[in-house]
Amino acid sequence: MNPSPLDCRPGCGACCIAPSITQPIPGMPQGKPAGVRCVQLTVDNRCALFGRPERPAFCVGLKPEAAMCGSTPAQAMQWLTELEIATRPAVLHDQRFGASSGAGTAG
Repeated sequence: MNPSPLDCRPGCGACCIAPSITQPIPGMPQGKPAGVRCVQLTVDNRCALFGRPERPAFCVGLKPEAAMCGSTPAQAMQWLTELEIATRPAVLHDQRFGASSGAGTAG
């Protein structure tokens, strides 16, 4: 038996802020970086594109679940941020934090 799906927590919006989205979003043609509020997130933290064909596939596929949402918006933000970091391609991580080649530098 599958657990029943969760509804989005009113006022949360963590899934529209924490993850990066590489697909175009109306108003964000290059997608959005992690930690940046989506321009389609309304003032009451609801997706303005919910149920519309313009909504990116990433967003459509992201479903609320107990582990992701936690008990509070802050817990959801922390979980999604940790997931974003854990799944970030190495090249992006290296560009952001500096790659270590393993070789010593002459000094």
